[in-house]
Amino acid sequence: MTRQRTVSGMRPTGPLHLGHYFGVIRNWVDMQKEMDCFFFVADWHALTSDFADPARIKEFVPELVKDWVASGLNPEECVIFQQSLVKEHAELNLLFGMITPLGWLERCPTYKEQREQITNKDLGNYGFLGYPVLMATDILMYRPQWVPVGQDQLPHVEMTREIARRFNYLYGTEFFPEPQARLTPEAKLPGLDGRKMSKSYNNSIYLRETMEEITPKVRGMLTDQNRLRKTDPGDPKVCNLFPYHVLMTDEATQAEICSGCTTATLGCVDCKKILLASLERFLAPIQERRRALEEKPQLVRDIIMHGTDRARAQAQETMEGVRRHFHFDF
Repeated sequence: MTRQRTVSGMRPTGPLHLGHYFGVIRNWVDMQKEMDCFFFVADWHALTSDFADPARIKEFVPELVKDWVASGLNPEECVIFQQSLVKEHAELNLLFGMITPLGWLERCPTYKEQREQITNKDLGNYGFLGYPVLMATDILMYRPQWVPVGQDQLPHVEMTREIARRFNYLYGTEFFPEPQARLTPEAKLPGLDGRKMSKSYNNSIYLRETMEEITPKVRGMLTDQNRLRKTDPGDPKVCNLFPYHVLMTDEATQAEICSGCTTATLGCVDCKKILLASLERFLAPIQERRRALEEKPQLVRDIIMHGTDRARAQAQETMEGVRRHFHFDF
């Protein structure tokens, strides 16, 4: 049987942290074993908000791929490529822009939310407004059945389905499928301060950080604020530390932590020591694979170029059909 296909991407805006791994990468690693997966470095998407300082994007591209491969993505099992190297994306984005009503973009809830929340960057450009069209382009170019997303990305997937439906209606075809959202299991991993883990909040643990860098971060982590002294009983359910244990500490030790916390026989300092040991066990193999990649920069480049060649072949096939329906197959 022909395997089903999925497409997803990530912007190269800096190093990946634990939130990226448990929220996205871990699910990608699982999917590559059961589907045809296209995973792309969304460098054009990064320009929508970082256009004033684009030089860093070039530096971040190979670093992002290193983090992906070190975390378990296998370029022999999935297609890893760079968005801007497949020029067909620009052509399809232009054509989709011709048929997408302006009102769809202005009503997009994520557009409104980010205009209100992100105040340190100039978002008053077409690229930001048209972000969902470019996202639809990236997805529909490979005509997948599924798109792995979090809850906050559902409006963009629905926009993608609307654009596919409009293209098919206008040109009397079923050329583009209407991909379904595949909700990724939510990994509730807060930042060090209890807020969402984010580079902009400076509250993250990065996959490439050494234990010497991580240790002071963990020691300063927010815990159960009602537990002022070691003799005060705590509640793991409201502790910022315990979600990390759920993801990286074995179940038997988790049970001991819960018992020790609620009976005040285990202090927060000792709990953090256990977490540091769990973090070291978890990160060691990832960082070992990353170091091996850093010693072979040409290998990283080859991974990107080989995946891009594979993606381009599919994109060219798609664009032949699109041009034919537009009657632009000159």
